[in-house]
Amino acid sequence: MADSKMKRNPVVSTSSPLDDFNTHRLEVEAAISRVLESGVYIDGKETEAFEVELAEYIGAKHVISVNSGTDALSLSLRALGIGIGDEVITVSHTALATVAAIVATGATPVVIDVDPSTMTMDVHQVLNAVGEHTKAIMPVHLYGHPADMVDLEKIASVHGIPIVEDCAQAIGAEISGRRVGTIGHLGCFSFYPTKNLGAMGDGGAITTNDDHVASRLRRIKQYGWDAERIGQEFGVNSRMDEIQAAILRTKLNRLDQMNRARQQIAETYLTTLADSAASLPVTLPAHTHVYHLFVVQHEQRDSIRTALRSRGIGAGIHYATPAHLHPGYRQNVRVAHSDPKTFGLPITEKLARTVLSIPVHPGLSTSASMIANDVKEIIDSIN
Repeated sequence: MADSKMKRNPVVSTSSPLDDFNTHRLEVEAAISRVLESGVYIDGKETEAFEVELAEYIGAKHVISVNSGTDALSLSLRALGIGIGDEVITVSHTALATVAAIVATGATPVVIDVDPSTMTMDVHQVLNAVGEHTKAIMPVHLYGHPADMVDLEKIASVHGIPIVEDCAQAIGAEISGRRVGTIGHLGCFSFYPTKNLGAMGDGGAITTNDDHVASRLRRIKQYGWDAERIGQEFGVNSRMDEIQAAILRTKLNRLDQMNRARQQIAETYLTTLADSAASLPVTLPAHTHVYHLFVVQHEQRDSIRTALRSRGIGAGIHYATPAHLHPGYRQNVRVAHSDPKTFGLPITEKLARTVLSIPVHPGLSTSASMIANDVKEIIDSIN
């Protein structure tokens, strides 16, 4: 795109909730009107239907809708009886919500490093982190690529430790035909507006095939109430609004289509940046990547980001500060070291200096000329 044209156009960002709304505008407005006219705004037919439809899409027996992806994680741990004195193995290269959810239960996040190619949990380090207080493993399907669940399942089975999948960025991703959220004991999803399946506000969901855990989740997400609204245990208020459920039902119908649009844009990047100095995302065999984010690695990350922004192209950093280095969390997080001589998490901390997210949202694919121009501009700037 010529500079003069870029000045006339809005910034092309890494994610675009407004573009998403415009794509679904008629259906979303009809869904909102349907809820408003029903007079039922909490715990109505829309939420019930969304849970059924999402369960069918994911392939899970139960879906429990909640207020946010963070609540999905923390309530899942609580439903497993995890709390003070317990440890949960996870990664530091993730959205802070992953670690915050563990801390919220009173448990200790034990963070390990990630694989440098997939940028997801390094399974080889899990064994070194397992201890007598380990009560769960929480892999993160980061950027839309599943973590190595095949080997994680083996480790978890040997040690009798449940897996709680953080699926916030990977709805629709698969491993050998199994969707994320069905491989571990529980799967946790976020419907934050920028997600592949985004609400017009906060929202989240938990998937499980365990009847007992599902029953407990439905109880503790609403004050610990039983069917007679008697609080049988301490609970919280983490309900999904009817309007959000109705909007998500509309978008769920097009989720696979939107994910394919992301994959097409990603394929363009992978082909045209193949000879660049940037390290590109990988997709493991038998895995599908749904590209919530398209993340490259480059030593000159900050310079590239500045160049992109000067051309009106928004580029993000996910994530500039590892979870274990956030001042408010250092005292709550324990770093597991596979090598006693190693201090910190070298791969995670290198990624924090080199990762760059470039636009991959479906709004880019609404126009052939936009693909040709915007993506070319991004590629030229990186090169």
